[in-house]
Amino acid sequence: MKKRIYRNFLEIKSIKFLKEKNKPHNDLKIEKLETENFQINKFFYKQIGKSYSWKDRLIWTDNQWMKYVNNKNVHTYILKKNADFVGFFELIYHQNKKEIEIAYFGILPEYFENGFGGFMLTEAIKCSFHFNVNRVWVHTCSLDHSNALKNYLARGMKIYLNEVFEKKIA
Repeated sequence: MKKRIYRNFLEIKSIKFLKEKNKPHNDLKIEKLETENFQINKFFYKQIGKSYSWKDRLIWTDNQWMKYVNNKNVHTYILKKNADFVGFFELIYHQNKKEIEIAYFGILPEYFENGFGGFMLTEAIKCSFHFNVNRVWVHTCSLDHSNALKNYLARGMKIYLNEVFEKKIA
């Protein structure tokens, strides 16, 4: 069945436009993955993505996953509550354009409705600007969590492009 998809591209061009969301719980922390463990990226992609039609990487071999996470421009961060995984985001540094793409961003369903998404996005944007970039961008669509677009806008990101397309949804 084909479904009409609405996609928004958003950006923030300076850290000064960031509207921070404070940490909702003291036991939360963001950790950058220093070891290239593709299994963590794969885990989050599958667990979070199954609700939002993330399918492109489901056919990847382990070698493709390893190549991706070992790319020096791909940076993965994990949100933890104590020792438990809560969510993740992947940043892709486009050095030639001096920009960061928030490639994937999500929270495991059991942690919804706790304010974690706003805090994690705040940290994703802060981490992005540590690369001395001119902008941070992301895209979201109508298949994503119903709060995704609201969260991006609430953190100070602005829509710079909209598109509508049809996609076969199984």
